[in-house]
Amino acid sequence: MSGSNARHVHGRHGSSSELKLQFILSTVIPILDGIRWHEFLDRSRLPGPPPEAHECLTGQTILITGAGGSIASALAWRLGSLGAHLVLLESSESNLFALRRKFDLAGLSSASTFILGGAADAATLDRVFSAHAARLVFHAAAFKQVPLLEEQPLAAIANNVFGTSILAEWASAKNARVVLLSTDKAVAPASVMGATKRIAEQIVLGSGGSVMRLCNVLASKDSVAEVFAQQIRDGGPLTITDPASRRYFVTIDEATDLLLMVAAAAPPVLLTPDLPAPHFIADLAQFMIQKLAPGGEISIEFTHLRPGDKESEQLWSSSEIATPADMPGVCSLDSKPMDPVALGRLLEALRIAADALDISAVLDCLSALVPDYTPSSAVRALESCADSKARHD
Repeated sequence: MSGSNARHVHGRHGSSSELKLQFILSTVIPILDGIRWHEFLDRSRLPGPPPEAHECLTGQTILITGAGGSIASALAWRLGSLGAHLVLLESSESNLFALRRKFDLAGLSSASTFILGGAADAATLDRVFSAHAARLVFHAAAFKQVPLLEEQPLAAIANNVFGTSILAEWASAKNARVVLLSTDKAVAPASVMGATKRIAEQIVLGSGGSVMRLCNVLASKDSVAEVFAQQIRDGGPLTITDPASRRYFVTIDEATDLLLMVAAAAPPVLLTPDLPAPHFIADLAQFMIQKLAPGGEISIEFTHLRPGDKESEQLWSSSEIATPADMPGVCSLDSKPMDPVALGRLLEALRIAADALDISAVLDCLSALVPDYTPSSAVRALESCADSKARHD
């Protein structure tokens, strides 16, 4: 919906939490720590992993890529508390520094190795796998900002597709299993980000790994909840793309539980949380205003869907069949895998097109790899601009 509308709502503060875990792992602005998210979700917490999921990870050497992110750092904390030996790989110096400080405060650094480097770098992976006999890899290193990646499709492909491919190859050679953190934006994607994550799913499943297809994670870094909190702190307005926009949500603790579950499941498997219904983003905005701005007037403005945005997301596509998994709180998705030979051939074609900066050929490859991908007008504009430049050159 284009144009701009505004309304005002009021609310009351939620109670703050004193939990040490939340203090140590907080990667978002502090006022989010005390929010009881299940009041908004209007459901009980998803069931946690069974004891055997913890037992199979105790004492293991585990590599986590993108370890400085909100979900990955929470996962690292949980695994470190279980006695796992962690190899924490992060390309952002500031994120790695912050993670190291949190682990120092928690007394978990002695069993952890912190490595500054990218998961797409073969030399780094050679060094990591040679020095540490990791048999399980949680792959959380990915670009995820939809509108930004519509402007930078080649960067999304390099990181989300070929970074995953390189990691999967090294893990397979070292007899390590990959667990991919994916997203519901991979379902019938309308964005480059979603398309690249769907390809990453195919790569990991094809190499014998497992996938957890998550949804929006409340209070994670750069999430809509963090954006709303910053807008409330600044006095508003809260901006929402469309009044009809809906998303599925889980908490960071639930996301961590889900990853432990998929790690304990027999691979290859594609799992997703079993959630009753999506929530309107406008309802989340109202909830947060009620909790963070009691008695004040904060407006909500509706703008328009951005390139790559969808009005609502789905947890599985029309071609996938969802059935209850062996563990509660998750669904197993029967998703037809791509033929390995065809996948390899298309990935090589995508690499050649990306190296040549040929946006038209890149989009052809993405559409062949993800038939239900619908390129946005922004990506089509990049294609048109590149074609025009090529003709003039």
